[in-house]
Amino acid sequence: MKAVILAGGLGTRLRPLTYSVPKSLVPVAGKPLVVRIIDSLPPAVDTVILAVSHMCNALEEYFATNPCGRKLVLVNETSPLGTGGALKNVSDHLDECFIAMNGDCIASLSLKHMLKQHREQGGIGTIALWPVEDPSAFGVVELDRSSRVLDFQEKPKREEARSNLINAGIYIFEPEILDYIGKGVVSLEREVFPAVLDYGLFGHKFTGHWTDCGTRENFLAAQRKLLEIEPPPASIMKPDSGWTFLSPSLMRGVAMKGARIGPYACIEPCVHIGEGAEVVNSLIMKGVVLGPGSKVVNSIIGPGFKVGEGEEVADAIMAIK
Repeated sequence: MKAVILAGGLGTRLRPLTYSVPKSLVPVAGKPLVVRIIDSLPPAVDTVILAVSHMCNALEEYFATNPCGRKLVLVNETSPLGTGGALKNVSDHLDECFIAMNGDCIASLSLKHMLKQHREQGGIGTIALWPVEDPSAFGVVELDRSSRVLDFQEKPKREEARSNLINAGIYIFEPEILDYIGKGVVSLEREVFPAVLDYGLFGHKFTGHWTDCGTRENFLAAQRKLLEIEPPPASIMKPDSGWTFLSPSLMRGVAMKGARIGPYACIEPCVHIGEGAEVVNSLIMKGVVLGPGSKVVNSIIGPGFKVGEGEEVADAIMAIK
């Protein structure tokens, strides 16, 4: 079976970090985002197709030295094509039932269970649906009692929403859906799905956790959730030199003295943290230098960036462009 990961976006909401690092390779609790998505695929998936456009070379270089355990095919877009256009662009590789996933979602969804439902119901596609308290900021999906999709609402008023279920950006499709995708920039959500309702489009509800990692706030929320679900082994954390470590946090190969780390801090290897520095609910990427007495809160610090002595970074993304 094949899976398509739609990773062609520019990651504009994570700039300036994504000027130099593709969003797919930004680490979430110790693993690049795209690797977390690949790891979530069921064993039946033996081929992963990455639909990319921004910084394709960086992804090629990463997987050349970090194999993912499955056959990997990278298909480049000369310009972003939207969710539907990206699928059409990789259609030469798709000749059977396949999984498609947005490349920025972290979820507890069991694709094995979703695939079972899809095969039992026999429609052209199945959409993973996530319940929210207030659906007014999302595209809402209306189902009948058999979980068949009846209609879509785009950002309805809360009191007018026909359900509390939103599209989680994870799908299972039959290859026939590709016949309903035109050329150029095409949206699955706005153009393709309404056109295939009569061919059996179903919803698969799940609970647990789901996060769209497109913004700093959501990226850090996903990091917090994964640190809670997968606490780092105690052997990784060896406090010395009077520094404080608050779990859950993750550090590997960090040079520091007298610092305060956590909670919810992820610090990549080859980072230098000065005496008295503090890191809370943040991602510190490779090669970063945090000066003595500096403080990083609710932030992402990109590779090689230097935070000066006594400087405070809060609610920000800092990166070398």
